[in-house]
Amino acid sequence: MSPFPDYPIPADEEQRLRDLERHGVLDSPPDEHIDRIVHLTSAVLGAPIALVSLVDRDRQWFLSRQGLEAHQTPREMAFCAHTIAGDTVLVVPDALEDERFRNNPLVLGEPRVRFYAGAPLRSPEGHNLGTLCVIDRQPRQLSPEQVQVLHNLAELVVRELELRRLTSICPVTGLYNRGAFFRLCEREVERARQEGRPLSLLNIDIDDFRQINNRWGHEAGDRVLLDVCRMCRARLGEADLFGRIGDEEFSLLLVGRDSSEAIGLAEAIRVEISAMGGVFNHSGYQPHISGGLSSLAPSDRNFADLFYRADQALYLAKGNGRDQIATVLGS
Repeated sequence: MSPFPDYPIPADEEQRLRDLERHGVLDSPPDEHIDRIVHLTSAVLGAPIALVSLVDRDRQWFLSRQGLEAHQTPREMAFCAHTIAGDTVLVVPDALEDERFRNNPLVLGEPRVRFYAGAPLRSPEGHNLGTLCVIDRQPRQLSPEQVQVLHNLAELVVRELELRRLTSICPVTGLYNRGAFFRLCEREVERARQEGRPLSLLNIDIDDFRQINNRWGHEAGDRVLLDVCRMCRARLGEADLFGRIGDEEFSLLLVGRDSSEAIGLAEAIRVEISAMGGVFNHSGYQPHISGGLSSLAPSDRNFADLFYRADQALYLAKGNGRDQIATVLGS
């Protein structure tokens, strides 16, 4: 049993962990831009230790650190595990006087934390991924102005995290690119198997997309892409993944949905896109999609097996006349 109180679990914990995972920064190499913010935080607030701490399921991992050798600590010891449960800067003037931390090994032993202040790193999706924090070995306090400075610097860290994430994003649609989508889906396959939950994949292709670019130009083509993405997003849950895997081909990973639920969603998307107007109200062109659907099967070795089967179903739908959803089941 831990000699100090348990840390609080945020209400959005599972999706928070997904959000952290999908930023792709855990166990990544140092980032000079984030390091610069951490060094500035240490100097401006006069703290010997400053950290960007990302709170994973069982640990806090330091993306950037000043004045500390450790790369990570168990989550049960992490002051930051308490910070991410709230929405404001957490200040601990004297850890020895705080019942949450007085018996913490990080207080009683190295690095002998006495003062702590941490600002949550809140993603655009609304989840606290970790903190920007400062630590001192002497009790102290922050002025309201210093608390605001720490908050502002934390927002700069979030901005840098988002800039890094943009390398995985399609600039036209805002969706995950093929490489990032496959990497994240592989993790969802592992999670589905660990938790015994269903997982389905829908691959869709915009029928006759080339005629849009040829007849009305790429700007019109981009508009169709965005309209299709908007309609798909409206049907997706927060845990689902959406990627652009080709010029006019998209892939939707439906987390926690079996084949019967997935086919209903796929048909709803197909019908809504068939009724879409947008820039083509007076053109005579009516957009349609073909789709291929499959669900995770016991024989699947990895996500690539599931993707290949959904792609087989997509080609079946296109070969049968398009504007339809086909299904190929695994074994």
